[in-house]
Amino acid sequence: MTRITEALRGALTVAAALLTTAAAPAPATSQQAVPGNWLQLTLTPGEVSPPALPPSRAPFRTEGVPGTGIGGTGTVSPGTGTGIGSPGTGTGVPGTRGALLLCDPPQGHPHAARACAELAAAEGDIGRIPDTPGVLCPMIYAPVTAAARGAWDGRPVTYTHTFANSCVMGAATGAVFDLE
Repeated sequence: MTRITEALRGALTVAAALLTTAAAPAPATSQQAVPGNWLQLTLTPGEVSPPALPPSRAPFRTEGVPGTGIGGTGTVSPGTGTGIGSPGTGTGVPGTRGALLLCDPPQGHPHAARACAELAAAEGDIGRIPDTPGVLCPMIYAPVTAAARGAWDGRPVTYTHTFANSCVMGAATGAVFDLE
């Protein structure tokens, strides 16, 4: 054999060894982007067909939670200032509002501690939050659609409901969708 053939054979052996070790799969990482209990909340004036939270969009600014780079609220699409809550979603419906509620520890929402306590009592099921006693709401039809998507105790949470008005919504969902 010639020197060139021997050099090529040696190089191929080294390359094969490197490829074999590099082919080992990378260790698995957690798929959960936000640890703990959290809900992405959206309030939209009017009736909205589910899902009110398109999974392909990221409607919240990534700021506001110290040390994590997540949380906060912010406007992504122009709103009309309906007074329903804090600015911040990207559904494309004018007046849509939202927040990212984090519960470990409570933050990212104007009433985070109370909302997290109500959700904890209902085991993360917004539909199981008891109605607020003694609330009398006007019989004015001004529909608002409340939507939530997130995780609670490791389980996915998805909730969408259209209420007759914001008073009825507040009486039924407590502090969870109280974004003011």
